[in-house]
This record gives sequence, structure tokens and C-alpha cells, in this order.
Amino acid sequence: MFTGLIQSKGEVLTCHVKDNNYTFTVASKFTDMNDVALGDSITMNGICLTVTGIQGDVVGVDVSRETINLTDAKSWAVGTVLNLEKSLALKDKLGGHMVSGHVDSLAKCVKIEPSGTSIIYGFQIPPSFDKFIVKKGSVAINGVSLTVNEIEDCVLYVNIIPHTLAMTNLGLLALGDMVNFEIDTIARYVEKMLRGFTS
Repeated sequence: MFTGLIQSKGEVLTCHVKDNNYTFTVASKFTDMNDVALGDSITMNGICLTVTGIQGDVVGVDVSRETINLTDAKSWAVGTVLNLEKSLALKDKLGGHMVSGHVDSLAKCVKIEPSGTSIIYGFQIPPSFDKFIVKKGSVAINGVSLTVNEIEDCVLYVNIIPHTLAMTNLGLLALGDMVNFEIDTIARYVEKMLRGFTS
């Protein structure tokens, strides 16, 4: 489990493909690597991945073909900047919202508009996920916990403050870019329970 509060930006150093599996090494900027061990879970751009290698501040991960097909990992290349977060420990604060790291879909950046010192972003999501998004609800974009300002015609709008832009890769987005999108886990379970009452 994760919080959606990004702890470090990382940079892809290598990418290797073998038997439909991708292996990446990523240089992190975590303030402390002592609590990162082989087999631990870590999110990269919101994707929950298992640590398969550690050398200094460099982390290795394997990515399956299914994950490649579903997420933006298909576009990762040497130099790509990723959002990184270690898995939540019981002693940690839940400062964002509960993020599983199980990406639901890709979303398309369709709006970037300055608003004071912040920037309003619009992300077009598949129609099947529209029912899970509510105004002032939570959503994860590239692993970042964000509050939904509005949802209209399958486009969700978020307001991103300068601190978040500086600490994540969202400030690098351009119109047309694809991002990893995860709905609020609680919304998923509530929808399923309500479906049982109405069916």
C-alpha cells in the first residue's frame, strides 16, 4: 500500500527486454536507502513493482508484458524521469490517500492551464471509469495523490500546486502525454457493493 505522496524522482538508467519481460534500473534520490530491500514493493509512476536489485541508490525492477501493455512503462527509456514511493509502513502517516499501485488505465493530458501560482490539468479517462470519479474525491496520476476539482465528459480536472510540480514529474507533462491513472480503491469497493443491491 502507498499514499500517493512522492518521496523521490528517479531517472531510468538502463532498459533491457528479454522473453517479453522488461528490466529497468532506476537511479533514485531517496534520503535513506537503508529501508529498501530485495523483494520490497515500490511504485514507479504509480506502478507497484518488486525490487529485484539494489546497488547504492540504484534500484532494479522487472516489468511484465501485461504491465507494459496497460501502463506508460512501454514508453520508458534511458533518461525518463519517474515518480518513486516506498511502500507504506505502519508507523508512517497516511498523508495522501490509499494507493494500491495497481494502475487501472492510461489517461490523456488534454488541458494545461495556469491558475495563479498553480496549474490546472485535465485528463481524459476511459468512460468505464467515469462513475468512480467524484468532485473532491481522490485519484492517483503517475502515482501522485490528487484531489479532483471537476469531472465532465470523462475529463477530470486537478489543480497542482508549485510544490507538487517541483517534487514530481507532472510539471514535465505536455498536451497529449499519457499518464498512469488509478481510481480510489474505496470507490471501487463501494461501487461493487451497490451493484449487488441494485442487480
